[in-house]
Amino acid sequence: MSFYLLARWLHIASGVVAFVTLWLPLVARKGGALHRRVGWAYVGAMISAAISALAISGWRFVQAPGEQPMDLFFIYIAVLSAASASMGVRVIRTKARTGASTHPLDVGLSTLLLCMGLFTEAYGLRMGVPLLWGFAPVGILSGLTGLWYWMRPPQDRMHWWFQHMAAMVASGIGTITAALVVNARHVGIEGLQLAIFLGPTVVGVVGLNLWTRYYRQRFARKAAPGPASVPWAGAAARR
Repeated sequence: MSFYLLARWLHIASGVVAFVTLWLPLVARKGGALHRRVGWAYVGAMISAAISALAISGWRFVQAPGEQPMDLFFIYIAVLSAASASMGVRVIRTKARTGASTHPLDVGLSTLLLCMGLFTEAYGLRMGVPLLWGFAPVGILSGLTGLWYWMRPPQDRMHWWFQHMAAMVASGIGTITAALVVNARHVGIEGLQLAIFLGPTVVGVVGLNLWTRYYRQRFARKAAPGPASVPWAGAAARR
């Protein structure tokens, strides 16, 4: 079996596992055993899919950069999904930090994602490929957000929770978008239907905002002092 076929089958298998395991952590109890185990399966599958995608599309794009715009899209999606999933793991492991993080993996992945997004945006505008310039801001925003997060001390107690959610949603957006683009022709979608391919981005961003608002309110209620912890409240209740 040739290297290309091996990478292709590895990519297909990893992509299927990533797409299937993406959904369960969203609904499973956060921090529970099922959430962690399936989450690890997703991260591993996503990294494997990204490496195989880089091997397949990277070589073709280098050979003919002006003729293979979709190969750049798959390279970009691979970097977006894998880097975001890796960041989702890193924020959990470094949740106890009290200062900025200059770890090469933290700053490096966010910088790579930012640069990849900027390059994809510029290439898409120059080549007139709406899917590239329309989707590139996801990586640009994710890269900037990552650098802003790592290069400052934590701003609130549950900083890691919200950054973990944001990173995994960004990775999920990349996974779903890649699946749509690859399989569009099999379900009767001809050409690059930008509205359809940007659908996961719109749904993901709106869902993340609602999710973040819900958990901020929930954590605020838990952190609020109850009557028992306020001396004057207890005295007033006894009157």
